[in-house]
Amino acid sequence: MTRKGQSITLSVSERDKAELENLAREFGMMWGDRPNISKLVEAIAQQRLLITPNNNWLQERITALKQAIDALTDVGKAEEALLIANLLLERSELSLPLRAEIERFLGNPPPPWRIELNQYIRREQPFQLSYQDATGRLWNFTVRHAKIVPYEERQYLNCWCEETEGNLDVEELHHNWSLRLDRIPEAGVIPIYGKWRSNLDELQVEMHIHGRLAFAYKTKNEDVDSKLLEASPPVRRVIRRVFSTYWFIREVLRDAPDVLIMSPENVCLLAKEKLKLLYQRYNLEIPS
Repeated sequence: MTRKGQSITLSVSERDKAELENLAREFGMMWGDRPNISKLVEAIAQQRLLITPNNNWLQERITALKQAIDALTDVGKAEEALLIANLLLERSELSLPLRAEIERFLGNPPPPWRIELNQYIRREQPFQLSYQDATGRLWNFTVRHAKIVPYEERQYLNCWCEETEGNLDVEELHHNWSLRLDRIPEAGVIPIYGKWRSNLDELQVEMHIHGRLAFAYKTKNEDVDSKLLEASPPVRRVIRRVFSTYWFIREVLRDAPDVLIMSPENVCLLAKEKLKLLYQRYNLEIPS
C-alpha cells in the first residue's frame, strides 16, 4: 500500500485482503468506485474507527439476546428480531449449533406481509384483511386497532374491526376479534385511510378467588383492583379489564372451582353455559 512521502506493506492472504476491502466499502473508505484499504487503516490510526474485541461477550448476554429474538418473533416484531439475529451472527462467541439456528432463522424470515402488518400497527395505520376461519369460510375485516399476542403456542391478532357479523362475544365486545395469524392469507392485508383507535373495547369483570389461590394470585396488567376481603376462609376480589370473554373464561375455568365470576351478568351466563356443556359431556346431572 503506497502513499506519497511514505509507504507501508501489509502481508495478508487474498481472503484477508478481500475482507479488508469489504470493511473499507462498508465504512465508505473508497477511491472512486473501489474500496481503499489505505483510507481504512488511516481511519483506524486516527481513531475515527475503533477496534474492539469480538469474543468477549458473556454467555449470559448471548442467551438473553437469543431469548429476545424468540420473544420478538412471538409478538410479531419480525424486523427487530432480524436486527438482533444479524448482530449475534457477527460475534465469534457463538457455538456452532446456535450459529446454525440463527442462520436458519435469517434464511427463512417471516413473510413480507407479516413485516408489513407489523409496520401498519406501529404507524397506527388502519388496514383491511382477509381471514379464513376453521370451517374454511372467508371473512373480510376493516381493522382500526390491533396488536399481536401469543396464546397457547400460537400467534393471534387481537383487533377492533368495524364488522361484527358472526361475533359470539357479549354485545359490549362485538367489535373485538382474536384472529389466528396463520389463517390470514398471504397478500391478504392492504392499508386504508381513516382513524386509528387508541385501544380495543373493554369490559370490567369482577371475580372472587378462593382458597390458597387467594394468596398465590399474581396481579396482571389488566387488573384494575385486587385485594383480600375480610372473609373466612380468605377471598380475593379482582376487577379486570377484559377485551374477550373467550380468553377470559378459558383462563378462569382452568382454576375452577376456586375462581367465581361475580359480574357482569352476561359474562356470568357465558361461564355457566360452558359449565353446563361440561356436565353434559360427562353425563352428569346439572344442579338446579
